[in-house]
Amino acid sequence: MKLLKIVALAATALGALSTSAFSQEKLTMWSRSSSEAFMPALIDAFNASHKTQIELQIVPSAEMVQKYATAAAGGSAPDFVSLDLVYGPAFAKSGTLEDLTDVAKSLPYFEHLSKAHIGTGTFEGRIYAMPMSADASVLLWNKKLFKQAGLDPEKAPTNWAEIEEAAGKVNALGGDIRGFYFSGACGGCNAFTFMPLIWASGGDILVDGGKRATLDSPQMYDAINFYRDMVAKGYVPESAKTDSGKNFFGGFATDKIGLSPIGAFAIGNLVKNYPTVDFGVTFIPGKTGGKASFGGGDNFVVTAGRDNAPAAKEFLEFVYSLEGQTLLAKLGSLPTRDDVAAEAVKSLDQRYQVATEALKLGRTPSSPVYNDIINSSTGPWKQMLNEVFFDDDVKGSVTKAQTAMQSILDDTD
Repeated sequence: MKLLKIVALAATALGALSTSAFSQEKLTMWSRSSSEAFMPALIDAFNASHKTQIELQIVPSAEMVQKYATAAAGGSAPDFVSLDLVYGPAFAKSGTLEDLTDVAKSLPYFEHLSKAHIGTGTFEGRIYAMPMSADASVLLWNKKLFKQAGLDPEKAPTNWAEIEEAAGKVNALGGDIRGFYFSGACGGCNAFTFMPLIWASGGDILVDGGKRATLDSPQMYDAINFYRDMVAKGYVPESAKTDSGKNFFGGFATDKIGLSPIGAFAIGNLVKNYPTVDFGVTFIPGKTGGKASFGGGDNFVVTAGRDNAPAAKEFLEFVYSLEGQTLLAKLGSLPTRDDVAAEAVKSLDQRYQVATEALKLGRTPSSPVYNDIINSSTGPWKQMLNEVFFDDDVKGSVTKAQTAMQSILDDTD
């Protein structure tokens, strides 16, 4: 709710600005530090071939939302921002963002852009944010440990029973080897990797346009019990209970974890920095099959009150070109345009093909209060999961979280 109070100030400040004062060929753009591997190169490539020039500033990821909200309220915001896609609805609701609906619909490949990004970029029927960079959640398995455990190292699990069976056999290898890993005290991590279990099983987290929470569902209890069983059987390291995300990737990289749901970013990291880890990549399955993925990454937004739509379209057309998509893929982002994705990653490790398919399935809950209900360390999602994975009162924790989440959603109107 603090975020909404800050960004609400922006609408008044922006409304007083003259659009003509901002017509220019050199524009400013902010991008969060998590995209530092590819954004500077992308901007350099754009600037080298276009009259319009963009000056990029990298902002620490943890500071981006507050910094942009404050700058927008004070009239000093950049022209463009590469913003974590989950925050689009909050800024759109506040009036901070330019309506990009016409720009979006004018692109002949609009229907091929990441649905997760377009979904969170849409507020009250209008598009305020467009896909910039992307990640998708997948399931990794350690082929060496599978082979040692007597499992087929080339066969990926396709349902929860197969995951638990494989985790048990890997765990039986003993020592400090464990069957499964997840960051138990990280709300954002578990949105990325736990929500797909529910989606692939036919459940959901938010419905009715993001206005109604559906935590108290059979699919949620099934997914919780799936994780609880593996925790109870010792398949998950005890350190997972207090891991706030610092070991989200590192657990699997130790070469001592059998399976781990994670982001596709891990593929490049493992290939480059942990070449001895022999791993496979597959989709996160539902209880009896199916597959789902959380679509993460950044959306491109334009600060409202400025005549920058033509320049925004020029930049987006470059980003969505095969050149732009290939450059993004080479440097660490999944392609956000699915009709050229296979071509964009063809020179990369073949396991990226699974990740690009996962992004096509990608979903992301959309709400102006996403931070309050999901990411916040004191929010209902994070509090519920840590309790239900490791404590005893599952029903009580879910009921409490359902009530708290719905109350926050009701207060947004």
